Amino acid sequence: MYNLIRPLLFALDAEAAHRATLYGLDVAHRSNFLHIVAKPPVELPTTAFGVRFPNPVGLAAGLDKNADHLDALGALGFGFVEVGTTTPRPQLGNDKPRMFRLPRHQAVINRLGFNNDGVDALVRNVQKSSYRGVLGINIGKNKDTPNEKAVDDYLFCLERVYALASYITVNISSPNTQGLRDLQEEATLRRFIETLREAQERLGSQTGARRPMLLKIAPDLSDTELDAIAEVLLAAKVDGVICTNTTIDHSSVADDPHGHEIGGVSGKPLFARSTAVLRGMRQRVGNQLDIIGVGGILDGNNAAEKIDAGASLVQIYSGMVYRGPTLIAECVDAIRHQREDTHAG
Repeated sequence: MYNLIRPLLFALDAEAAHRATLYGLDVAHRSNFLHIVAKPPVELPTTAFGVRFPNPVGLAAGLDKNADHLDALGALGFGFVEVGTTTPRPQLGNDKPRMFRLPRHQAVINRLGFNNDGVDALVRNVQKSSYRGVLGINIGKNKDTPNEKAVDDYLFCLERVYALASYITVNISSPNTQGLRDLQEEATLRRFIETLREAQERLGSQTGARRPMLLKIAPDLSDTELDAIAEVLLAAKVDGVICTNTTIDHSSVADDPHGHEIGGVSGKPLFARSTAVLRGMRQRVGNQLDIIGVGGILDGNNAAEKIDAGASLVQIYSGMVYRGPTLIAECVDAIRHQREDTHAG
């Protein structure tokens, strides 16, 4: 079904196609036709950071920034859905055009810049949604908040989404908010994470339910930087890490007409780099942290490779642009076969 629709979507500007796709999914869901678009996979129960997932394949943050389309996306068969990134105040993001498809490379470049309606709007949307699956909420800072006050933005969002989320992702790795990745520097990160961990435990006591907190990191990190981040995560007892966000390295797409557009590259060119970071992080943290692998998953084998590299769960986004919803079940089946082979061996 998606193969028939895709040429029409690709005839549109990338961001317009994004909106049209989500609108179409909403219509199909309300009309009870969503089963025609995608057949949900057979369950493959997976537990990570204390949360039980019906299957280990989730939707990465960025597709549904405001949780406007949570019901439809949740009905596609994802084991979990992550919404956001959300910020304390609404913001428009960067100037358009700011999203580009690179079909020859099965890639996307975006410089959206945390465009969203603000955390209060996201909270309202989640509250009115009928989705009851595993929900991740990805939080960030407003563009005009200086880094020395960034933690206040994250605390603001954390407090508002805490009771609604199955887990919270702290996003300090988007390349499209100036200076954001500087928060990954060791001394800054240590203070930042300690403050958020204190708030997490306080909110857990207040609500009677502890929500896991994950950190999403960049793929453009040196071994020394990964060493430092792993040390901070373990010392602070963070629940998990997401490897990785988009890359600022455009060398693999330099021959594309859009290859030099400013922004983060996702899709197939990101796979090797993000998987190397994932594998390196697993080696550093051992079995003390659960890891979500994301970046460049275009087929089931890619998903299984992420698991083999040390991921407990995987997420997809750009793969949905090129493959459509059937990618979800394909990834679940590949991970299922991988588990069966491992147990048989």
